[in-house]
Amino acid sequence: MSLDEALLDLHELTRQLRRECPWDREQTVATIVPHTVEEAYEVADAALAADDEALHGELGDLLFQVTFLSLLLEERGAGDLESVARDAHAKLVRRHPHVFGDAEARTPGRVRERWEELKTEQEGREGIFHDVPETLPALLEARKVQRRAAVVGYDWPDLAGPLEKVREELAELEEAAARAGDPPPETEPDPAAFHELGDLLFTVVNVARRLNVDPELALRATTRRFTRRVELAAELAEAAGEDWRALDLAAQDAYYDRAKESLG
Repeated sequence: MSLDEALLDLHELTRQLRRECPWDREQTVATIVPHTVEEAYEVADAALAADDEALHGELGDLLFQVTFLSLLLEERGAGDLESVARDAHAKLVRRHPHVFGDAEARTPGRVRERWEELKTEQEGREGIFHDVPETLPALLEARKVQRRAAVVGYDWPDLAGPLEKVREELAELEEAAARAGDPPPETEPDPAAFHELGDLLFTVVNVARRLNVDPELALRATTRRFTRRVELAAELAEAAGEDWRALDLAAQDAYYDRAKESLG
């Protein structure tokens, strides 16, 4: 089966499901988009885990989401899968003049800078922070905003700047936290602590950007490492005849360190 045939089969299957499946018939953009976001994260997980079999399946799930949302566009007379593909092709050609034209961009950094410039020059996007989706996770929104600022020159010249800013913001957070004390759980945060923590997180994202680290993926990876280590620590305690939950922090830390050494 050729690529054209495979994509056409999926397109026709999507149409059939929309007509004949009670669930698919009832879907709207609002109900489908959460599934689309979920599938995108599952693609990312499979890719980062280097699980090619899982990635193959998750890409198919995400492709179906694209096909289904394109069908909803078609129902509203706002486009279809063909126009989506053609517009994507045209946009990529337009934004790669160093490949399809006479422009020069010899480094990945220059390609990114030129990409942002072309959005303004050719696509009529206005303002420094144009088209930043409000639905982005906060870490990714911060990175995107910082990238837009960097395009107009508002950026540190090197990594030393944001690293020093992290130390500055951490000191300010420590001062705010000292004034606020240790609040009871499930109560409103101290306004100053809230503000300073946001500043610190924003600056840490800037460090991540300068290191070419995706802050969202880095935090998710750390969270998963922590989860695996805690679960193994509890298992090690149980194997030793102890209830990890009943142990004091020092004893829990000892098992956590063993789990960390075992898992890396």
